[in-house]
Amino acid sequence: MSNELSDFAEQIIQFEKKKHLADNDVAFGNQLSVERIHNIKAMATKPTNDEINALTKFMRSHK
Repeated sequence: MSNELSDFAEQIIQFEKKKHLADNDVAFGNQLSVERIHNIKAMATKPTNDEINALTKFMRSHK
């Protein structure tokens, strides 16, 4: 497995840094579990299309 982050994982990490949010803030805003956010960012699991859409929508709404 590559040590490089996926583009989507990197987007989440940069969004959290920029907005000073923790995984629990993002999870709450998307009704996803904190563990699911951790796993997506760590690339331990691949996000579903619904999760990608929900997270993308959440990040766009907080710009």
